[in-house]
Amino acid sequence: MQVYNDLFSIKKDENTVVTIGTFDGIHLGHQEIIEKVRKKAVELRARSFLVTFNPHPRNVLTGQSSLKVLSTLNEKEQVLEKLGIENLFVINFTKEFSQLPAEKFFSDYIINGIGLKEIVIGYDFRFGRGRGGGIETLIEMGEKNNFKVYKVGEVALNKDKISSTEIRKALTDGNIRYSNELLGRYYSFSGIVVHGDNRGRALGFPTANIKIDDEDKLLPALGIYVVEFFVKGNKYYGLLSVGKRPTFYNEGNIIPEVYVYDFDEDIYDEFVTVNVIERLRGEEKFSSVENLVIQMNKDKEAGLEILRKI
Repeated sequence: MQVYNDLFSIKKDENTVVTIGTFDGIHLGHQEIIEKVRKKAVELRARSFLVTFNPHPRNVLTGQSSLKVLSTLNEKEQVLEKLGIENLFVINFTKEFSQLPAEKFFSDYIINGIGLKEIVIGYDFRFGRGRGGGIETLIEMGEKNNFKVYKVGEVALNKDKISSTEIRKALTDGNIRYSNELLGRYYSFSGIVVHGDNRGRALGFPTANIKIDDEDKLLPALGIYVVEFFVKGNKYYGLLSVGKRPTFYNEGNIIPEVYVYDFDEDIYDEFVTVNVIERLRGEEKFSSVENLVIQMNKDKEAGLEILRKI
C-alpha cells in the first residue's frame, strides 16, 4: 500500500474509487465500505484510494486529547493494507483545515487532487466546515464533475448499530468480547517493553511492562485479560494486567503488563503487539501478597482453560 502525507505527491487519475473518513477502529461497518471500494476498483480496473485524517478531528476541534482512539495511524495502515486498499492519503487535520467549506475541500483535494470515477461513503457521512456537506452535496458535485456516488447502508450486529462510539464504550466497560465482535477481530495495542519494578518476577510471574506507542490509544478497562502476545515475529499467549497495582500502591499510573506463558527471554526495548482475547476479572486490591499470588495462579489456570477452547 502506498501512503501519502501531502497532496502534491499524488498523481491525479480520474480512474479512481475513493472513500473518505476517520475510520477509527476500522470496525465491521467500515470494512463494509472498504470492501465496496476494493470490489468497485477491481470491476472498473481503477485504483483504490482511502482518505483519512490524523490526529482525530474531535480532539483538534475541542482543543483536548480527551478522546482516546481505537486505532493509531500505524494500526490503520496495517489493517487497511490487509483489507486490500492500494493507496492511503493521510490529511493532517488542523483547525485551519477544519474551516474549509465542504465544496472547496472536495474540489481541491478529491476532484482536482486525487481524481475520481466513483466515491463510496457511509450512510451518515458528513464533511467540511461545520459538517456542512453530505450525500446530497456529493451527488450534486458528481452530476457536474462526472463521478458517481455509492452509499453503504447502516451495518448492525444482532440489531445493534456498529460504531466507534459503541466499541469505545464496550472497552471502557470491560466488555472485550463485544468490542471484538464489533471490530471483527481482536482489539490490540502495541508498544516497547520497558523496565518495571520486577515485582512480578519476585512473585513468580515475570511480566513485560509495555510503554504504549501512542498516548492517545485507548486501553481496555482495568482488569486481567487473556491475550495473544507478538514479539520478534513470534506469537505467544499470556495474561494482560491493565491497572495501578493497588495491592502495592495507593495511587499510580495505569500500566499494561503481560505475563507470557512458558516464556523466559530478555525482550527489553523490543516492540510488541498485544491482541486482547477475553477478560477474566476486574482489578482487585488484595489484603496480602500471599492472597494476590493465590489469585494469580487461579488466573493462570483460568486463562489456559480459555485458550484450550480457541
